[in-house]
Amino acid sequence: MSIFNRRNAALGWLTWVVGKRVAARKARSVVRTDEGRPKKKLFVGTLAALGAGLFFWRRRDDDEQPPDAA
Repeated sequence: MSIFNRRNAALGWLTWVVGKRVAARKARSVVRTDEGRPKKKLFVGTLAALGAGLFFWRRRDDDEQPPDAA
């Protein structure tokens, strides 16, 4: 039996469309409040993402250097 058929394709497409709408609604609710100022969650999430990115970037750079032959 094939995994790929019309029913599964339709269910996947429907899930994708509904998921995009839900994600867009959640993103809009996080970005702005009624006063027009960004929420704290967005600010903290952005800082956490930047911090994690810098941590892994620096860690990868340290791993690429060969060890000193003593």
